[in-house]
Amino acid sequence: MKTWLTSVFFLVAAALIALSAPLTRPVALIRPAHPASPVPPGPLSQPATPAQRASPANPTPPAPRAAAQSKSKNRLFPAAVLGLIEPPDRDKWQPPDLIMDDLSIADGAVVADLGAGGGWFTIKLAQRVGPRGVVYAVDVQLQMLDAIRRHAERENLFNVRTILGTTDDPNLPRGIDAALIVDAYHEMACAGRPSCKEPVTLLMNVARALKIQGRLGVLDFYPGQGGPGPTPDERVDPQTVIKAAAAAGFQLITNKPVPPFQFQYLLVFGRTPNGR
Repeated sequence: MKTWLTSVFFLVAAALIALSAPLTRPVALIRPAHPASPVPPGPLSQPATPAQRASPANPTPPAPRAAAQSKSKNRLFPAAVLGLIEPPDRDKWQPPDLIMDDLSIADGAVVADLGAGGGWFTIKLAQRVGPRGVVYAVDVQLQMLDAIRRHAERENLFNVRTILGTTDDPNLPRGIDAALIVDAYHEMACAGRPSCKEPVTLLMNVARALKIQGRLGVLDFYPGQGGPGPTPDERVDPQTVIKAAAAAGFQLITNKPVPPFQFQYLLVFGRTPNGR
């Protein structure tokens, strides 16, 4: 009896296993052979690209360059940024020895640096004229004169005299062999004045201070944008300088580009026979 019941039990179990097997196969058959490609996220879930990111409000644009310059035309060059006009390579594009040669500046001469700024050219002049000569460094800003004195002390030069000038008078003593205006003519015409005016009165006072055979040199940048000089509206046409100098009692001796790059010009003037 027990043997028969055991056989029946195994037969029923086998039948139940056979019946349940089909129920699991469909699950296996409907699975894809490869994982399905992920569904791309919708537009709202995509991270923004740089072009899509919201940009902050546009900053206020700078003033047009010409407008900014027109406001600063009558402003003196600030002493705090002298480094802009005294770069380490300045003697490469503004060779002082060639310029002083054209003005016949020699040992023992008495010379003037007009609109001397921080004294870059003052020091070159002082080294050229030596201890027997004198350099008058003229500027209308006390801060510039202070900078010149400090510079001369560092170089152990004791032949430099600083003079506080005005827009119309450099306050020079008589008996000057040569006077030089380096990159400062525009400032003399415009800075410290209600409006720009050719510095004829100042040039007349320079003529009075020069010896009969004395020389005036004006070094500046040609109009345009060549070289490391000032902005185009602060560059002076050489003919403008020649005309103003003639009205002040000077005659033109030399008009030449400054080598090697020739984006500057040097004008050399002498007093007229009936100089003021």
